[in-house]
Amino acid sequence: MRKMTEQNLRMAFAGESQAHMRYVLSADVAEGEGKPNLARLFRAIAFAERVHAANHLRELGELGESLANLKEAIEGETFEVEEMYPAYHAVAELQDERGAMRSTHYALEAERIHAGMYEQARAALKGGKDLTLGELHICSVCGYTGEGGAPDNCPVCGAPTGKFVAY
Repeated sequence: MRKMTEQNLRMAFAGESQAHMRYVLSADVAEGEGKPNLARLFRAIAFAERVHAANHLRELGELGESLANLKEAIEGETFEVEEMYPAYHAVAELQDERGAMRSTHYALEAERIHAGMYEQARAALKGGKDLTLGELHICSVCGYTGEGGAPDNCPVCGAPTGKFVAY
């Protein structure tokens, strides 16, 4: 693929991915405001944006088999843990941006867990098996991810068990 086309597809993937996420979050807001049809519209178009993003990523040759996808996921999570979020947090701290400090701390702690979970999944796949995995609980406040029952309080942000979403 020629360089300009590749760069365009990468930018398109980023834009479609961000639109997807923004529309999913906008649907949650609309739902909370008692506007179910607006929420449904946001969710439907969010799905279309996801389709666009997937098409771009596939065309770039970056959506492979599970082992390759796990390698990419581990590298991404590790970069966030070792470089990105520590740097973002340091800047937020330097500028006394409390909300950004909290947000980057929450993300850093969750990403540490995610990297470890992906490593376990990769080990299982390399052993020729699927990952053995219990129920997952995600804190809807900070993104903490735990296997098994939801804790009484989130170990990262202290949110009560009712703030956890099961997967």
